[in-house]
Amino acid sequence: MSVVQDLHFDHKMLDSARATRRYFAKFERIMGHLSEVAILSNKEKLITTAEAKILLTYLDSLTHTFTALSYKFLMSHRIGGSEPSGMSIDKTESGFPVFGEVMQMASDATQAKKHLKSLPGQERLKKDMINHILTQRSSPTQLQYAMSQRIYYECLAEENLFLTQNHPQIVWVGKDMNSGRRSYLVHWAAYDSQTNLPAIYLMELEDTASRALPHDERRWPRVQSHLMAQAVSGLKLLTIAKGFDTDFDTLHPKLLRRFHLGPMYSHDFTEQQGPIRDVLADASHQEGSDWALAWTVESLLSEDTKVEKTGIFKTATRQIYKLDKFLGGADSGATETQRAVILPHRAYQVLEEKKAQAFQGTRKYVVGENTKILSYS
Repeated sequence: MSVVQDLHFDHKMLDSARATRRYFAKFERIMGHLSEVAILSNKEKLITTAEAKILLTYLDSLTHTFTALSYKFLMSHRIGGSEPSGMSIDKTESGFPVFGEVMQMASDATQAKKHLKSLPGQERLKKDMINHILTQRSSPTQLQYAMSQRIYYECLAEENLFLTQNHPQIVWVGKDMNSGRRSYLVHWAAYDSQTNLPAIYLMELEDTASRALPHDERRWPRVQSHLMAQAVSGLKLLTIAKGFDTDFDTLHPKLLRRFHLGPMYSHDFTEQQGPIRDVLADASHQEGSDWALAWTVESLLSEDTKVEKTGIFKTATRQIYKLDKFLGGADSGATETQRAVILPHRAYQVLEEKKAQAFQGTRKYVVGENTKILSYS
């Protein structure tokens, strides 16, 4: 099968203004629910307060990315042309925009100020649209498109966006006065090119060097580069943590977490397989209830240390990570994997009625009719 055929099989283009509006309206609601889930997860002690704050920041930037993309494609179907003009989504494994759309947006962001200088302001475009309607007595399609692009580039220039790579940032946690070890929380994120899904990483580490990591021009740039190179969903947490532990003798990763946001399943937009397909098909009879979003948290915890010889006269402390073999930790490369699904109340009712074995052990975050989130284990 050719590459073009593969892409056609996996990807779906939003080929109308109505489909584009409905898709982004759905994601706007889902992102709001995700923020509530992060807050609720903190209340349930599944994640820490610091982790919840970091997650909310990334969710906010992801919302801005979807808002920007919605303006980019809002009027693209109405301007004609021989080239496809809609946004492509991964219809089989993700439900999110394909990696190429986010990568193109990141490229557009570098040129946003130039575009804003060349485009008329919003007030001028509004006046031109009114004048066109009064004089031409037709829809000002070209001007509407220009307005949508103007707002798109304003979003790129002003908003904090979730990009294909979101470089590591560091948060001070504290210092052990007896050992002199500093503790940090490092976080970074990526839009994975293979899964077409966003993933967020958090690492708790101890620093035993004489110079603080954020101010160390020799180590901190290397740390950032190393972590971004490892931000691949296909890599096990154990592989990432051990590689980091080996490459940096004075940095000791005590906890590594990865949050997978998605896939998003929708009866209207995706082609899901297995029990979720039947659940959403039955729930789709009630408007706004035909979706579900997976939320997976992988955790890897250091349970002990060992001293390893690194040279003739040198040694280094290495971490020993806890793997729960009974739950498949050795295979997954994690201490624990928490799986959850966020879904509307009607979809949850259908799920319970069908008693799908595939969802046993999966936490359900249910969006009630008043949008309040309820948690069921």
